[in-house]
Amino acid sequence: MEYRELSWHERGRLWLRLSVRLALTVLVLLAVFFLGPPLASLFMPFLLALVMAWVLNPMIKKIQRRLRLSRGVLSLVLITLLFAIAGGVLAALVYSIATELASLASNWQTIWASLLDVIRELEQFLSDLFARLPDQVGQAANGLLEELVAWLQETVPGMLTRVGSAAGSFAFSLPSFVIALVIFIMASYFITSDYPRLRVMLTGRLSPGLHSFLGNVKRTAVAAFGGYVKAQLILSAVIFFILLVGFVVIRQPYSVLLAFLLAVLDFIPIIGSGTVMVPWAVIDVFTGDWRHAVELMVIWGVVALFRRAAEPKVVGDQTGLSPILSLMSIYVGMKLGGVLGMILGPVLCMVVLNIGKLGTLDGVLGDLRLAAGDISALLKNRPAPDGKKTDGDADGP
Repeated sequence: MEYRELSWHERGRLWLRLSVRLALTVLVLLAVFFLGPPLASLFMPFLLALVMAWVLNPMIKKIQRRLRLSRGVLSLVLITLLFAIAGGVLAALVYSIATELASLASNWQTIWASLLDVIRELEQFLSDLFARLPDQVGQAANGLLEELVAWLQETVPGMLTRVGSAAGSFAFSLPSFVIALVIFIMASYFITSDYPRLRVMLTGRLSPGLHSFLGNVKRTAVAAFGGYVKAQLILSAVIFFILLVGFVVIRQPYSVLLAFLLAVLDFIPIIGSGTVMVPWAVIDVFTGDWRHAVELMVIWGVVALFRRAAEPKVVGDQTGLSPILSLMSIYVGMKLGGVLGMILGPVLCMVVLNIGKLGTLDGVLGDLRLAAGDISALLKNRPAPDGKKTDGDADGP
């Protein structure tokens, strides 16, 4: 592709635009990185209330047209029903998990003794295996095995203590949580009932161009983020019920707690429930419990098959990401933000791609192409070492 060399006036305006855009981008990223978390934590009840008002607004408008009721009454009824249902489901789930945790704590000594037997059997099996290796390799492997067993014996008993400490810390912070919950409920009602007026007041202060840009960004961000999270929540909910049914069928103790924790793990990209269930089945094989190992692998196989079969249908239409882009966004998100970054990485990638499809970034991309062409033209027409013009300059003006 041939590029023309820009005039000094055009070049100055081009690089000024790029510099301003780069500076604004850096400032926005720094503000989001440093100011975003504390501000989000400070205004979290109101942000959640705003999200709830946005979600309920279409439903309220439809009901209002049919029943001719005031928006305030509808907002109060819907929010009351929503919190009552959510509170009932959450209370049932917390009660089940708390009951199983209490049972786990009361039976901890028996469980720990059984776990010690498993560790000893594994230690004996691996020791017999290492005895067949060369002396130096076997000694090194045995040393590592002894350190691992010592670490397990020191770490695992302290896990229950740490869980108890975490529960105590949560109980200590419960009053502030209750206050935040009450504020969230009140803010949800006020913002939901006044949502149209607040929206008009906010959009009326924006210029038409900025309003159009923010509208496009909001629509694409909501579509990408909402579609991805909704799909993952649906998959995780179905996987929770698959795990729960499987554990109940095989009479696995603490079935609700295990199903919930494994479903949470399955929600996290890359990790999945197999990171627990496969090693669990391998340990059962080593300890001679072949039946339980097969049952675990069957349950995990059903979960993995469901996710592989349903995920392309549920998530594919919302993402539009190629496998390499998904892998890159997950890895970069993990390096920048840990587990949360792994979840948000693909979402942010989708947002950027969808914004690009709307043409919002056409001006920036056009300036980058002009800058690349300008650099290419300058390099092509550079002076030769002997002071003569290069071949590129021969055809120049």
